[in-house]
Amino acid sequence: MSLFNDIYDVIVIGAGHAGCEAAFASAKMGSHTLLITMNLQSVAQMSCNPAMGGIAKGQILREIDALGGMSAIVTDKTAIQFKMLNMSKGPAMWSPRAQSDRMKFSEEWRRVLEHTDNLDLYQDTVISLIIENNIIKGVKTTLGFPIHAKTVIITAGTFLNGKIHIGTKSFSGGRAGDKASTGITEDLIALGFETDRMKTGTPPRVDSRSLDFSKMIAQPGDDHPTKFSYSDSTSPLHLQKPCYITYTNTEVHNLLRTGFSRSPLFNGTIMSVGPRYCPSVEDKINRFADKERHQIFVEPEGWDTIEYYVNGFSTSLPEDVQDLALRSIPGFENVKILRFGYAIEYDYFPPTQLKHSLESKIVENLFFAGQVNGTTGYEEAAAQGLMAGINAHLKIKDKAPFILQRNEAYIGVLIDDLITKGTEEPYRMFTSRAEFRTLLRQDNADIRLTEKSYNIGLADKFRLDAVYIKIQQTALFIKFLEKTSISPEEINPLFAKYETASINQSMKMFKVFSRPQLTMDDILTFPMIKTFVESNQIKQDVIEQVAIHLKYSGYINKEQNTADKVTRLENLKIPEHFDFNKINSLSIEARQKLSKIKPTSISQAGRISGVSPSDISVLLIHLGR
Repeated sequence: MSLFNDIYDVIVIGAGHAGCEAAFASAKMGSHTLLITMNLQSVAQMSCNPAMGGIAKGQILREIDALGGMSAIVTDKTAIQFKMLNMSKGPAMWSPRAQSDRMKFSEEWRRVLEHTDNLDLYQDTVISLIIENNIIKGVKTTLGFPIHAKTVIITAGTFLNGKIHIGTKSFSGGRAGDKASTGITEDLIALGFETDRMKTGTPPRVDSRSLDFSKMIAQPGDDHPTKFSYSDSTSPLHLQKPCYITYTNTEVHNLLRTGFSRSPLFNGTIMSVGPRYCPSVEDKINRFADKERHQIFVEPEGWDTIEYYVNGFSTSLPEDVQDLALRSIPGFENVKILRFGYAIEYDYFPPTQLKHSLESKIVENLFFAGQVNGTTGYEEAAAQGLMAGINAHLKIKDKAPFILQRNEAYIGVLIDDLITKGTEEPYRMFTSRAEFRTLLRQDNADIRLTEKSYNIGLADKFRLDAVYIKIQQTALFIKFLEKTSISPEEINPLFAKYETASINQSMKMFKVFSRPQLTMDDILTFPMIKTFVESNQIKQDVIEQVAIHLKYSGYINKEQNTADKVTRLENLKIPEHFDFNKINSLSIEARQKLSKIKPTSISQAGRISGVSPSDISVLLIHLGR
């Protein structure tokens, strides 16, 4: 295919986490795809923290894997540490996290893309969009020639009119060492798009040879690490690198305050809003002046590098202030800085201008994914990219969009929050954002999503077969526990150990083992259970499913019933061109909000801020309900 003469099915602008997943998904599904990036050496670069997953983000990464995306596999292959967070809480809160080798992560993603059929890579900068009659037709690059496509996905990250700030210095850039991208925002504004600015930041990187780790607290990985991908193409880590924790103190805070007058955050240079849940260190000591110290996570950037990431010390203060303040942190007395921290401002497009498919409401066949939609985080970006790539492919095949509901995936919660509520600050996913988080656990994303993805042509057949085996083995194990009894003589010694009430007659294992004091390790010590597990070749992920079912089946069933009721409202569709302004009995605010968002269902309409239950009742009447 020639760049000059032929028409691509999909063009993806930007090769960050969103762009890589978008390009992979559309190409894997059969669309001839072109991925355009300003620098092919920076594919999937981890511009900030060299880690994947974490609270709620780990669930998203497992959902990407269940759908057939590549971020989890790339993470497993390039991880240097793995942890399952929140294990002291219920399974809805368990969240996997991996520390990554920054350079190997980018290298592995490049390898994946280069070995993906139907995918072309091209280094250039897109400076304008080709749009005719509000339909995207392609892009133009700095070299001046057009490249035509049926669909275009914008995944430009922080590059659109990006501006970097360090102290009193400001300069154009998409991130340190890379130039900003101009032209796309201006084209979209001319077409009637709303745009605004957001801010994010990054901390200094330091030379580990200059640190005194004896003054820090080591944070090793899990003793028995697992992994992200459900597939057998990756393996858990055998060796891991530790991270470390240290703390700021009042001396550090006082030194940081000396630079406030030169801080772009406080002197008015930065006008945009930064991430609420990942504030800069100067913002933390300003907002939480009563706190005498803040945690600092000292994280390796890879297996074979001296570079360490100072997590918790994101800053745009002047270089001299950064240097002085760091030297007052325990273990950093002789620190050598490799890269200073900085802040960056960039353009984003309020996501209420998008459909659930991430296609623009204004320009047909134009999709947006990642930080241009107002999100923060690699995982949120990758999830959007995957969904945009899927839906761009489906659009050119005249197929219905692939939409995940809020009770089906964190990805569904993410996209619904963005397009229904919008965001005025960088959006970050939390478990608390998901009202059905007991259903949306990290352990069952494959059961929830792989069949859906297989049916649209993305997930492979071997993935689906593995899910069916997992479901069958789980059902078999549960049935065994429900039908098999255990005697008082067998179980009462264990009850005595945990000082819980004994039984005086035989009972079914399922009921006995559901007691909260008993762990799965306890249960697996019983000869009957061990024999069953071994003879049926029950895998560890099945054992985990059964353990959760034993302890939480009542909660899960209750939440599923609630989700089913919400699904009925999702099925009450609102016609695409429904005129809300003609319904005078709606409040003025409701008419304005509904006309702007254009919800596709009664359930979505009810989630829009400013739309009251009485407004929903009025809508139901007008829709004949």
